[in-house]
Amino acid sequence: MPRSAPPGSSARPAPLHPGAWWLWSLSLGIAATRTTNPLLLALLVVVSAYVVATCRRPTPWSHSYSAFLRLALAVLLVRLLFTVVLGSPIPGTHVLVTLPELPLPDWAQGIRLGGRLTAEALVFALYDGLKLATLLICVGAANALANPHRLLKSLPGALYELGVAVVVALTFAPHLIADVQRLRAARRLRGRPDTGVRGLLQVGLPVLEGALERSVALAAAMDARGYGRTAEVPPGVRRTTTALTLGGLLGVCAGTYGLLTAEGGTYGFPVLLTGLAAALAGLRLGGRRTPRTRYRPDRWNARSLLVAGSGAAVAAAMFLASVTDPVALHPGVVPLVAPVLPLRPAAAVLVGLLPAFLAPAPAPKEPS
Repeated sequence: MPRSAPPGSSARPAPLHPGAWWLWSLSLGIAATRTTNPLLLALLVVVSAYVVATCRRPTPWSHSYSAFLRLALAVLLVRLLFTVVLGSPIPGTHVLVTLPELPLPDWAQGIRLGGRLTAEALVFALYDGLKLATLLICVGAANALANPHRLLKSLPGALYELGVAVVVALTFAPHLIADVQRLRAARRLRGRPDTGVRGLLQVGLPVLEGALERSVALAAAMDARGYGRTAEVPPGVRRTTTALTLGGLLGVCAGTYGLLTAEGGTYGFPVLLTGLAAALAGLRLGGRRTPRTRYRPDRWNARSLLVAGSGAAVAAAMFLASVTDPVALHPGVVPLVAPVLPLRPAAAVLVGLLPAFLAPAPAPKEPS
C-alpha cells in the first residue's frame, strides 16, 4: 500500500526530462534561422528569457544564460564592426558616413577597407547578426535549464564516451563563470582592480588553476568508478553500426541543408527523416558495446513531451511561414522599409511560452 504524503507537505511534480529542454531550445533556434525580421527575433529572445527566468533552478549552470547574452551581444557588435570596416555588397543610396578608404593590391580585389557606409548595409548587417545572436541565446537557454548530469544519464550507450566529454565541458563552463565572478568580487572588496589586462591576468590564473585541479580530481574519480569499460561485439555488428551511424548523420546533414535552403525544400524533409531513422538504428546497435545500468532513469512524461512539442510547433510554424509568406519574415533592405510584425508567426512564437506553465516551480536545490 503506498504511503501518503505527510500532512502539510505538497507533492511536487517530477522535473522535466533534460532532453525536452534541449529540443525546445534548439527548435526555437531553428525558428530563428528561418527569419531576419528583427521583431520576430526579439520575440523569440523574450520568450526564451521569460521561460529561463520562470523555470531555472538555483544551480551552477543556471547562471550561464547571462554569459550567452553577453556573447550574443558581442557577436552582434562584431558583425556591425565588420560591415563598417570592410563594407558590404548590399547596394544603398542612404550614405551615413564616408570613411577614408585604404588602397589594396590587385590580388585583394573585391575587398575594401573603409569607404561609404550606407544605411542599407548597416541594417542588413544588423538583421544578419541578430539572427545569429538569437540562436546563441536559445542555446544558452538550454544550458541554463537542463541538468547536464541527468542529460548524461539519458544519452544512448553508443554516445556514452562523447557524452561524458560534452557534459563535463558543459558542467565546468558555469563553474568557470562562477569562479570569475567570485574572484572579481573579492578583488573589489580588497580595493584591487578587476578590469584591464592586469586584472584579467590576476583573475585568470587562479581560475585556470582551479579548473586544472577540478579536472584532475574528476579524472581520478571516473577512473576509480570504471568509466571506459566496453564489451566485445561481433565484427559484423560493428561494421553495420558504423555504416548506419555515418550514413544517417550524412543524411541528417543533407536534409538539414535542404531545409535551410529554398532550392532543397522538396527533398530536405524526407532525407532528414531517413537519416534520423538510420542514425537511431546505428546508435541502438552501438549501445551493445557499452553495457551499463541507469539509476532512476528519467522518463518522458506528458509534460516533457508537451515542452518539446511546443518548441517543435514554433519551428514548424516558422518554416511554413517562410514558404507561404517569405516577405513578412525577411523585410526588405533595398529599398529600405520598416519591418512589420506578422501576426500568425508571432502567435506561433508565443506557443514557446508553454514550458513556463508546465515546468515545476524552482526548488531550493535540485538533486543531480
